[in-house]
Amino acid sequence: MNPQQLKQISKRLSYVLRHRPDSVGLELQEGGWVEVDQLLAALAQAGKRVSPEVLDEVVRDNDKQRFEFSEDRQQIRARQGHSTEVDLGYQPADPPELLYHGTATRYLDSIMAEGLVKGRRHHVHLSTNRETMLQVGARHGKPVVLWVAAQQMVAAGHEFFVTGNQVWLTEHVPPEFLGVDE
Repeated sequence: MNPQQLKQISKRLSYVLRHRPDSVGLELQEGGWVEVDQLLAALAQAGKRVSPEVLDEVVRDNDKQRFEFSEDRQQIRARQGHSTEVDLGYQPADPPELLYHGTATRYLDSIMAEGLVKGRRHHVHLSTNRETMLQVGARHGKPVVLWVAAQQMVAAGHEFFVTGNQVWLTEHVPPEFLGVDE
């Protein structure tokens, strides 16, 4: 399968597993999991046939590692980014001193006034990787990378979580913990 086809399947999986499982007649189970065979059957019923081998390829080769299989490979879920009500079961984790967030320059005034807000998602997404965050920001316009004083936030009582693909999550980043990465 060519990269563009795999990308389209990845986008469809993101939509189903993060935002609208009901769009193919599914409900997320505890932890955001869905039975793989039920997912494949639901996608086929909705006109998007995906083989188990292609699903494996999408999960394995997704550049952001958005999806994961359960240990027995019978279930699949999105690791983060949900707009649906789901508890992914992540435990609080101790972040590094600094984390980074990518955005577009046109959002800077609002962010510096309100901080980073989760919007329709469950958490604000952060990374230890500046380059990845620059790419994320570029999706929305002229990119800028912000640093987040994560350890200072922890000292002030904020919690962080980390996913299996090393995305750091928090509820909100107040503006006093933010700066523009030069």
